Amino acid sequence: MQYDLVVIGSGPGGYVGAIRASQLGLKVAVVEKAELGGVCLNWGCIPTKSLLKSAAVFEYIKHAEEYGIKIEGESKADFEAMVKRSRDVADGMSKGIQFLFKKNKIDIINGTGKLKDKQTVEVKKEDGSTENVSAKHIMLATGARSRELPNLPQDGEKVIGYRKALTLKKQPESMIVVGSGAIGSEFAYFYSSIGTKVTLVEYLPNIVPLEDEEVSKQLARSFKKANINVMVSSEVLSVDTGGNKVKAIIKTKKGEETLEADIVLSAVGIAPNLEGIGLEEVGVEVEKGKIKVDEFYRTSVEGVYAIGDIVPGQALAHVASAEAITCVEKIAGQNPQPIDYNNIPGCTYTSPEVASVGMTEAAAKEAGYELKIGKFPFSASGKASAAGHKDGFVKLLFDAKYGELLGAHLIGANVTEMVAELVVARKLEITGHELIKSIHPHPTISEAIMEAAAAAYGEVIHI
Repeated sequence: MQYDLVVIGSGPGGYVGAIRASQLGLKVAVVEKAELGGVCLNWGCIPTKSLLKSAAVFEYIKHAEEYGIKIEGESKADFEAMVKRSRDVADGMSKGIQFLFKKNKIDIINGTGKLKDKQTVEVKKEDGSTENVSAKHIMLATGARSRELPNLPQDGEKVIGYRKALTLKKQPESMIVVGSGAIGSEFAYFYSSIGTKVTLVEYLPNIVPLEDEEVSKQLARSFKKANINVMVSSEVLSVDTGGNKVKAIIKTKKGEETLEADIVLSAVGIAPNLEGIGLEEVGVEVEKGKIKVDEFYRTSVEGVYAIGDIVPGQALAHVASAEAITCVEKIAGQNPQPIDYNNIPGCTYTSPEVASVGMTEAAAKEAGYELKIGKFPFSASGKASAAGHKDGFVKLLFDAKYGELLGAHLIGANVTEMVAELVVARKLEITGHELIKSIHPHPTISEAIMEAAAAAYGEVIHI
């Protein structure tokens, strides 16, 4: 069959692009070698949030008396049941993609896709047979995998990546998490909350190092309060898996230190899946380990496109989805706006949660802006006090000259649900005063956004 578009990969970029293309009248097929929904849905965003929800419920139970509720007997975390629930949630979402494909008349071709030429995808099936699929346009959406460091090789048993961390057979008594980005910090929080002794090792001076420094320091305080051992400016030199436990030699400012744990989780980033998809054979240009594309995700080969973790830009599910939609709308003859990569929200689902968009304070100062900075602590929020979640704050950065919102940095309960307001505000170029005069409902956590804006201009009421 001749298709208008064949997509290799069905993650949050691939499946979203396929559905949007079908909505626009294109005949679409998706090539997928594993589960529909890709890593995010099956092995990343969704199952981790399921585990984190179990952790949050367990935390509530442990602190039930603070809310006037007495629970008889000791509550215990059932690790196997938590893992099973997360797998069930992921499986249900994957089945949802199957339904959406059927609804949108998208063909699913099971197997490993590879470019044969600019209009042909060769699909290798599980039984070793191959099938050639023709298309006017081909979109590469092959995603990424856990990155391995030479000094931290993963054996899948004692040194693991994020996929294995989602499906361990039993809860480890102790764990060393290497890397404090979103993946590392979320797993550190989850395992610690259910009783695993966790050490979080970060090479840079602050955990969640891409975030504003004040947010990083607040999360480190919250982690230490939760009995997570946080080691910054530290590097894992080597691991020894020969004994019953893993021995990790860690270089710190004070010298070398040896730590022992049941498991070492390597969360040092991701590597794009570029191998074996025919880039070299067809002549698709790669630069600095990513496929080179223009603002509409056209590669150096006419008719071949690439989106998501394999192209430059933030490696986030919502970015891949937005790129895919922009790409297929351009293919279909529409006139989409290029994505503004300076207005991409980032979220980390620890406790407290972290969310941000735009410049950090350090980046804004380095760019030469004179700033008005407003900060509102959740300790002054009535809703946060009532909910028992007073840790954290909202911090907003405004250009003193024009009132433009340059950056927003939030840490606290449910802030990942709040940051979208600030993304829209930046998109619409709302000023600080317009944000102050936008009435926020009381009592809500979101009032802290209005209050932080007011703090920047000396008009804050509640602190």
